[in-house]
Amino acid sequence: MAKYIVVGGVAGGATAAARLRRLDEAAEIILVERGGDISFANCGLPYYVGGVIPRQEDLLVMTPAKFRGLFNVDVRVQSEVVKVDTAARQVTIRHGEEEYPESYDALLLSPGAQPLRPPIPGIDHERIVTLRNVPDAAVLKKLVGDYPQGRAVVVGGGFIGVEAAENLQAQGLSVTLVEAAPHILAPFDTDMSALAEAELRQNGVKLLLEQGVQEFLHHEDGTIGVKIPQEVLTADFVVLAIGVRPDTAFLQDSGIELGERGHILVDEYMQTSAPAVFAVGDAVMTFDGLTGKKAALPLAGPANRQGRLAADNIAGKKRKYAGVVGSSVLKVFSLTAAATGKNERALQQAGLVYGKDYRYTITYPNDHASYYPQAEPFALKVLFSLQDGKVLGAQAIGKKGVDKRIDVLAAVLRLGGTVYDLEDLELAYAPPFSSAKDPVNMAGYYGDNILQGLTNPLLPGELAAEQERGALIIDVRPPEMFAAGHVEGAINIPAAKMREQLDKLDKKRPLVVICKIGMNGYFMERMLKQSGFEVRNMMGGFTYLQGTLPK
Repeated sequence: MAKYIVVGGVAGGATAAARLRRLDEAAEIILVERGGDISFANCGLPYYVGGVIPRQEDLLVMTPAKFRGLFNVDVRVQSEVVKVDTAARQVTIRHGEEEYPESYDALLLSPGAQPLRPPIPGIDHERIVTLRNVPDAAVLKKLVGDYPQGRAVVVGGGFIGVEAAENLQAQGLSVTLVEAAPHILAPFDTDMSALAEAELRQNGVKLLLEQGVQEFLHHEDGTIGVKIPQEVLTADFVVLAIGVRPDTAFLQDSGIELGERGHILVDEYMQTSAPAVFAVGDAVMTFDGLTGKKAALPLAGPANRQGRLAADNIAGKKRKYAGVVGSSVLKVFSLTAAATGKNERALQQAGLVYGKDYRYTITYPNDHASYYPQAEPFALKVLFSLQDGKVLGAQAIGKKGVDKRIDVLAAVLRLGGTVYDLEDLELAYAPPFSSAKDPVNMAGYYGDNILQGLTNPLLPGELAAEQERGALIIDVRPPEMFAAGHVEGAINIPAAKMREQLDKLDKKRPLVVICKIGMNGYFMERMLKQSGFEVRNMMGGFTYLQGTLPK
């Protein structure tokens, strides 16, 4: 009879233990968990703090007793593996004051990650907290109750930071979010994250960018001073959300190879450098499914898939992991923001150049047919290779329809698809749900048009250079839109009247056309090009220039 030890529960470890039982009813399976909960909804923690999830017990996906009964697994909570001896195939487990050895035939490591607490002076205050597990959430929820209408500072503009800020604001607190980088939400490019930033501000969150915390001051009145370059913020409590580090200190002398930052290095079978030892979840360094390079992605989705696959390989099935592509989604008040694959920063860091190696499309489709009530526009950005049209990444943000489009694009990206494949996708359609030409199809058409040379869209950052070389800016929106705001120096010729004005335009002068969201501008671009004009259309129209969603 085989004996398996799983270190750590939650997404990776609990998934692996359950899969092992389904594959091997006779095996002895031990699940060792340092905390008291083996499977909880860590992604739901901010929403418990915000009252969206009303009861703490709703966060518990599976109790130790239920897991033990359902899968016949020896669940040992409040127990910690403090040493791994790979040569002897043995671990040392600490429970309270007691330590004891336990042998294994195969070991699966899912220790997870710990929130970062950098050595900032004054960080050791009891009301400077993190949000990683159920006890953390309970502490933060108590602070919300202790300081009704109080002042909270959230440090870090990643997913947890943004979700914490929203939920604290919803509880009536005055919330300031401090981020050291120029923008929040690293998976998104600046043009997209700016939409989320505007949503935070519109809902009362004070957002301070490029402001790293220098010190935490412990004031005599009990408040906390958060010192940043521009000022000292006053807070009743602080939430740290500046990232995580692999929780792998117990493996330092185990013979298991670790990366520079402590990640457990694994191969395509999720096996470590030690025989019969596998690892999954937030603590592992796997690889990028698009580039093949090493990558770590501490998200629940990859952890679940890795846990299942590692269990299969422990049971002898030899299944390869496909790597990570980086798909994510979050709620930002009334908006949904989602992304998959590479953003521009990642492409540029890899040496790719816009206009030479890759380009992107910006569209503002409605989530469903515009004539059906309550249609809402969203922003969709799709990045693709200029060599073969392969989809490299996508981002979207808006009130509705965002997640399902990014899910479609994530599937195409995972399968190595191109913008041509986006054109050919047959997606479910009825007016309440989409349009006959789905937004994903439309992004494919746009990319195809670029690759064919039918359009050479202009980016907002390129407009000044066009003006310097004497280009005439033609705004083709209706007069009332033009009057409400336009590019300085632009003239207004509504799209429906453009053909009547052709004889008044100088074919020796380059043209730039701007519409509301880019579509009518493209129609005019094609007509003008075929009429002998040199012309470029503004990507995303005046909406993209303004950095907003269509109104």
